[in-house]
Amino acid sequence: MTIWTRRAALAAGIVLAAQALPAGAHAFLDHANPRVGSTVDHSPPQVTVWFTEKLEPAFSTLKVLDAAGHQVDAKDRKVEGGQINVTIPNVLAPGKYRVEWRALSVDTHVTQGQFTFEVTR
Repeated sequence: MTIWTRRAALAAGIVLAAQALPAGAHAFLDHANPRVGSTVDHSPPQVTVWFTEKLEPAFSTLKVLDAAGHQVDAKDRKVEGGQINVTIPNVLAPGKYRVEWRALSVDTHVTQGQFTFEVTR
């Protein structure tokens, strides 16, 4: 075996080994309703967020907070597959609201973040 043959075989082995490694998946925010940064005319009946991976229900959370930092959702978080939702039990007053989320994907990677939406009436 020549030096070039050995190098080619080594390079091929490295490429194959890299392809065999498991891919790390993270549950990133895909979209939300109300949409991220949106302005809505009326109070939504619920807030739902969708993620790019399935979630571990026991460790994934969603909260809706008013401008003063008070939680305004019903604290009835429901996780199904790659989405979480909470209901809004009372009509939200006009103003800006912050949605905070923490997602644990089924492969144990944690992501978290927040976004806002505004209610006009």
